Amino acid sequence: MTIPLDVRKSMGIIPGESEVDFLQDEQGRWYISKAKPSKNSTSRFRSAHKAVSIRMSTDEIMALTRA
Repeated sequence: MTIPLDVRKSMGIIPGESEVDFLQDEQGRWYISKAKPSKNSTSRFRSAHKAVSIRMSTDEIMALTRA
């Protein structure tokens, strides 16, 4: 979902770091709200670089993808 830049700025939403909640009122209208960060969660994008250790050169990776 794309949230317009001016809306992201006014809500303090940072792409790849912020999460949003979807809330519905009594009339059935939907709203978005910036989710409060939990103390134990780290952005999956910030921690992804630690998840995999690649021991291949760029040439080796390119050869695999072109094979």
